[in-house]
Amino acid sequence: MMVAMIAFGSIEWSVLHALNNFLYHHDAVEDPLVAYVNLSEALFVATLVLVFVFANGERRQAWRRAALAGMLSAGVALAIAKVISELVDRARPFVVEPHGVHLFTGHAADPGFPSDHATGAFAVAMAIYLRNRAWGTVALVAAAVLAVGRVAVGVHFPSDVLAGAALGCGVALVLFARPLRERIDRLADLVGGWIEAVMAKARVLRGAGTRT
Repeated sequence: MMVAMIAFGSIEWSVLHALNNFLYHHDAVEDPLVAYVNLSEALFVATLVLVFVFANGERRQAWRRAALAGMLSAGVALAIAKVISELVDRARPFVVEPHGVHLFTGHAADPGFPSDHATGAFAVAMAIYLRNRAWGTVALVAAAVLAVGRVAVGVHFPSDVLAGAALGCGVALVLFARPLRERIDRLADLVGGWIEAVMAKARVLRGAGTRT
């Protein structure tokens, strides 16, 4: 058991250094990847909110349901991840090896297992995939690029993002169970109906204002 753990640790460091050094020597990859890693959280959140608010009508009902499922999956998964991170209290690579890991973005020296970014991104992506295979595949690819990027920039070990991916996907699968899925769908329809009513009233008022 101990030998296996040592071997896994060695492989993990090898993967980390390979990705980290690749990024260090390839500026053309570094700049867009670091930008994506830094903006990914805002991109995922903004996309879900925009879809939920503007996916109006019965034809787009499934989109709104998927967006809410993604939000709830990420929220639950991140809450679990917070508890795990406090219990495990695993240091990040740039803390463990400050002179051997290139840090490409500023980050607090807080526990890194599991990765919050990977947890949230894969929770959202899997929630979408379970409802729409095509767009879900795109979301999963985006989540995978983010996970690899978090390792490459030096803020996570590979197992941090793998654990986050497993946790996020697991929570999304649990919330897709029929009893929970039906409740989520009803909530999405209810809140979505309120949003549509408010937007319709706003259009009426705006139209009345332009005629006066």
